[in-house]
Amino acid sequence: MAITLPQGVEILAPLNAEYETILTTEALAFVAKLHRKFEGTRRELIARRVLRQAELDAGRLPDFLPETAAVRAADWKIAPLPADLLDRRVEITGPVERKMMINALNSGAKSFMADFEDSNCPSWDNQISGQINVRDAYRKTISFTSPEGKQYALNDTIATLLLRPRGWHLMEKHITVDGDIVSGALFDFALSFFHNIHYLLENGRATYYYLPKMESHLEARLWNDVFVFAQNELSVAQGTIKATVLIETILAAFEMDEILYELREHSCGLNAGRWDYIFSCIKKFKNNKDFCLANRGAITMTVPFMRAYALLLLKTCHQRQAPAIGGMAALIPIKNDPVANEKALGGVKADKDRDAGDGYDGGWVAHPGLVPIAMESFNAVLGDAPNQIGKQRPDVNTAAADLLCFQPETPITEAGMKLNIDVGIQYLGSWISGNGCVPIHNLMEDAATAEISRAQIWQWIRSPKGVLEDGRKVTQELFAQFHGEVVADLKDKLGSRWTRQYEDAARMFAELTSSDDFVEFLTLPGYDYLD
Repeated sequence: MAITLPQGVEILAPLNAEYETILTTEALAFVAKLHRKFEGTRRELIARRVLRQAELDAGRLPDFLPETAAVRAADWKIAPLPADLLDRRVEITGPVERKMMINALNSGAKSFMADFEDSNCPSWDNQISGQINVRDAYRKTISFTSPEGKQYALNDTIATLLLRPRGWHLMEKHITVDGDIVSGALFDFALSFFHNIHYLLENGRATYYYLPKMESHLEARLWNDVFVFAQNELSVAQGTIKATVLIETILAAFEMDEILYELREHSCGLNAGRWDYIFSCIKKFKNNKDFCLANRGAITMTVPFMRAYALLLLKTCHQRQAPAIGGMAALIPIKNDPVANEKALGGVKADKDRDAGDGYDGGWVAHPGLVPIAMESFNAVLGDAPNQIGKQRPDVNTAAADLLCFQPETPITEAGMKLNIDVGIQYLGSWISGNGCVPIHNLMEDAATAEISRAQIWQWIRSPKGVLEDGRKVTQELFAQFHGEVVADLKDKLGSRWTRQYEDAARMFAELTSSDDFVEFLTLPGYDYLD
């Protein structure tokens, strides 16, 4: 090891010369400072999540907070946006993998969210290589040569880069400070900010972030405190960092104003993280006998509770002069079936047309092939304007009951259950193998899909409403039967690609779904499988 570790810091993973350019003594000292200052608060907030879940289990429904009513009623705005975040009409997302980053930056999208979280398997190599790739992307030196000799490099015009660190619940087990494992969120943020902010400022840019999985404005306050401290430590002007918050939990939907307020000097809006939002609804109301959702495919953005959430997010953002970014179009082009491809792309177009027509300032896609379709939808509404922030929505009056109007409850089908099992196992098998961004059944899947898949079946087993369309009750026995049939089909379909990792995935999916205790995130036990 060529580096000198700061006092109290240990690295519990292999190093090489390239990794040591990221894990420098100074950068690790910065990680340690953030850990020592903020880890206690992070733990308190994670413990608070447990208490809130107990309240939900006891029948206390969420509502807009009376103690923050003054914030919602007051007339305030977020700080002005930098020029490179004014126009985000199409954003593409993907993991911090080298070739995928180059393709995303070259895609023609206005922005690219490089992901250390749900679409990135958090192995040690992926996380540190991801930091190297981000550093090189900022400096526009990133390149890649495929095993076949194909060359990848950046175009002259590329997307604005934003980074998504891990959520507050995830840890980086390979780094300890004073004997404690560090937060994955702080680790990802610290290294990316430390190594890049001064270079970016010298070139008229800055570091921009996406913040995932928050459940309250207090968690946003912690991020804001981290930003203030980090800027002071590195002698960077306050308000330089900008961050978009993904509203992807049902509890955060009741605190959107407050989340923007906490981050108002560092905010660049909110995003409708639709798939994790559905998972959050299932997770939070899993023990409510009146709660049940139909097959995943039936839960579209037009069903009552999703529509209420999307419109409230839009209204809240624009009232505060903040961008509202629409959710993901996860479809990928279907090359071998022109009819199916045309239908799928039509669905993407309708989704983006709806977001643009409602007033959203941009939307997400998962594949470069979808950028022109999404761009067409937003160009038709925006024209030469950079965004629609001036489009206010006083007509939107969302009540708590609207956010909690969980429909449809049917159909639940055998095919829907088997699809959940199929997707869950395939995704987990790939994730354990080191890949967190996986094309499955013509969709680009990340961890949120696997979360919905296992959470739905867990809840159907235990809900009196968990009944198949043909009248059969969803039970542990029925799940075990379907699980066995799906595994047999996958073994046959994957052939030699069915490896030990897929065996582990099938077992883990079964254990997570059958366990009486609901595991908060499948990536927590999954992390134990990774080096």
